[in-house]
Amino acid sequence: YQQNPKTYAIVKQLLAEGNAGELQKYFGSRMEFGTAGLRAAMGAGISHMNDLTIIQTTQGFCRYLEKNFSDLKKRGVVIGFDARAHLSSGGSSKRFARLAANTFISQGVPVYLFSDIIPTPFVPYTVTHLKLCAGIMVTASHNPKQDNGYKVYWENGAQIISPHDKGISQAIEENQEPWPQAWDDKLIDSSLLLHDPYAIVNKEYFKDIQKQCFYRNINKETNLKFVHTSVHGVGHKFVQLAFKAFDLSPPFAVPEQKDPDPDFPTVKYPNPEEGKGVLTLSFALAEKDGARIILANDPDADRLAVAEKQESGEWKVFSGNELGALLGWWIFTCWKNNSRDTSAIKDVYMLSSTVSSKILRAIALKEGFHFEETLTGFKWMGNRAKQLMDQGKAVLFAFEEAIGYMCCPAVLDKDGVSAAVITAEMASFLASRNLSLSQQLKAVYDEYGFHITKASYFICHDPKVIQQLFDNLRNFDGKNTYPKSCGRFKVSGIRDLTTGYDSSQPDQKAILPTSKSSQMITFTFANGGVATMRTSGTEPKIKYYSELCAPPGNSDVEQLKKELDELVNALEKHFFQPEKNKLQRKTE
Repeated sequence: YQQNPKTYAIVKQLLAEGNAGELQKYFGSRMEFGTAGLRAAMGAGISHMNDLTIIQTTQGFCRYLEKNFSDLKKRGVVIGFDARAHLSSGGSSKRFARLAANTFISQGVPVYLFSDIIPTPFVPYTVTHLKLCAGIMVTASHNPKQDNGYKVYWENGAQIISPHDKGISQAIEENQEPWPQAWDDKLIDSSLLLHDPYAIVNKEYFKDIQKQCFYRNINKETNLKFVHTSVHGVGHKFVQLAFKAFDLSPPFAVPEQKDPDPDFPTVKYPNPEEGKGVLTLSFALAEKDGARIILANDPDADRLAVAEKQESGEWKVFSGNELGALLGWWIFTCWKNNSRDTSAIKDVYMLSSTVSSKILRAIALKEGFHFEETLTGFKWMGNRAKQLMDQGKAVLFAFEEAIGYMCCPAVLDKDGVSAAVITAEMASFLASRNLSLSQQLKAVYDEYGFHITKASYFICHDPKVIQQLFDNLRNFDGKNTYPKSCGRFKVSGIRDLTTGYDSSQPDQKAILPTSKSSQMITFTFANGGVATMRTSGTEPKIKYYSELCAPPGNSDVEQLKKELDELVNALEKHFFQPEKNKLQRKTE
């Protein structure tokens, strides 16, 4: 019984070889459906992304939506896809999206299936804009080329949070037998339930982001030049359109990387977070064309990295926290300059995740608006932003250090397209005042206090070692005691979001939601430092994030950096113990 000759052939070959080990890998355990949906390599078997697992996942999701929405057949769902493809198994984002559409249509549910590749933020935008019940984006973002993913949005336009993941997961288990015409995706082409939102969304999205355009005249006149790379992903066309919407001259596109290519031939990892390696071709083009600023999207265009040429001729790649500081300052300043009513500030909010820089907190304290932190990940910020907006509040901006920015209330998720064009307007405005982004960043820190951050990770493939490392931190000086110091640094507070303990709360209970399934401990130090250690949901990594916040007026940056470096070294030595635990360092 074969529906996909390619995956069938892979399995048949393994059976013929009697390769039990590989078969166990392919069929031993099903991909886990979590709040981030699915993310795995494309290939045969239930542990991989393929036609069958996409059909099963969508059948479960469809049944779960039927249970939750009595008007599902009236409202429907949106499905988008990126340009990923996998020759050996025949899998591709487009094929998976069509199979998912076929599953819903077979049950009488209207489907808004994009006819071409789109940036991930277009799916949450469409859910909100067309008031649909849910959205699916088939993408693996910046993962290696063999991977794909299935990302799910709820009717509020934000990524799903618990308990929906558990409900969907259970429904997938209960609906594994493919429905009668599950494989025949040609059926959708003649269905009256199939709609293509591509044209309307392209029009409306670029209209909506123009609400964040404040300096059209400067944009028209500026002679600042930009380079843009979409790193072989979907971003090129959409960033060009965004620049046009803001009356900016189009950025120079890196020719070798502007067209979608599922092989990502010019980069080792298609992840702009990995820093300068991904930007090599961008630097070369910028030098050639005299551009001072580089804007880089990840392959599904929901993240943004920015680099600026310094007076010295060196390139500075901004960290996610530094760009978060600049965009937070810019978006607030634009709001303030355009707000008729000064008392409205009491309803203004900004959000960031708990492992990101606290710079927005410092700006909020001084300027009088609200700042809130959420758990790690845009699913939390998107859901919280929607709650606040439903209460009549204005959520101006949210960001996370992993180069994700939500600059525009029309998308309740990170969006690298609007972030790119808003950054370009900010840079053009600053250039008209003879300021660079780096100079403005220093001005922000001078005004609100320096916030120096440093983050990295260790790779560990053994879950037992990870468990032990965190157990050790919870029983550091005997049972149920956390460390009182880390080398020479005194610990002044502990928050453990795995167990729900927080030493700073009167009842010692953490305010943010806790999750027993992932590890996360935050240490506050007497010197004003904060460090968080956590496990990654999608990779075999133990990550850490550290920050030193100084009050305004303390401008000895080199001293602060030295202090933070020493704190991080102590953290690695005493809390990670890489030699003892055989951890592999992040290699630059």
